[in-house]
Amino acid sequence: MLSSATERFAGNLSSAISNQNDPVTVQEGAPAYLILIDGLIKGEPENQTLLLTGARLYDIYAVVFVDDPERARRLTEKGWGFSQRALCLENPDDCERYQQPYSDYVDFLATLDRSDVPLLYQFGARWASWIQTHRDDWNAQADIPKVEATMQRVVELDESYDNGGAQLYLGVLSIMMPPALGGKPERARTHFERAIALSKGRNLMFKVIFAERFGRTMFDRELHDRLLREVIEADAEEPDLTLMNLLAQKKARALLDSADDYF
Repeated sequence: MLSSATERFAGNLSSAISNQNDPVTVQEGAPAYLILIDGLIKGEPENQTLLLTGARLYDIYAVVFVDDPERARRLTEKGWGFSQRALCLENPDDCERYQQPYSDYVDFLATLDRSDVPLLYQFGARWASWIQTHRDDWNAQADIPKVEATMQRVVELDESYDNGGAQLYLGVLSIMMPPALGGKPERARTHFERAIALSKGRNLMFKVIFAERFGRTMFDRELHDRLLREVIEADAEEPDLTLMNLLAQKKARALLDSADDYF
């Protein structure tokens, strides 16, 4: 009963943050939320729901609100660590398969089914954020193919999960490196457009990331500005997406303001 109540509390906390219409409140209160989740996990270290909630909150806070690169690296490291522990609880015999050669890891992914999608998606998302904050670490960059395989497996099992979030991650991963160093911009564009279609345009951050990662990398000013204007003009109020949409609109304005200097 206590465990169930704790899980409900963690779920309600995560939902309350997602539906908050004042980003400053979340930014200022987030450190307390993270410490609270740490305490809950310490009390129930094998509670998968708490681990995944903690992983997601640490990840969002690090990527969205933290400007200091070193601090962002520490926070995403912790979030990914929580997701690794959650994976090990579900698959104790395979919990280190992601560290094995690519072919072995892909074989492991093939054994998973639709019921594994929530855990697999969270694991892949946290892994991607960890790579993003460790761009100067070539060992981290070497993991990109494994993260792509993770998200591709999510797409195969349930493409619509998290409003098509796996497609978004595939887009980001495809263009994380410049084309001259192996980036695949046209593949990235296909993934970004598919993610927006699956979300029915409700997640405004998808368009912002498309504009920033693809539009700027490919110097497509027309696409860049069109997507950002669509975000700014949209209604940010959406169940479980309000906070992210408000942050997307703020970022869209900043990107538009700097567009003349960039292009």
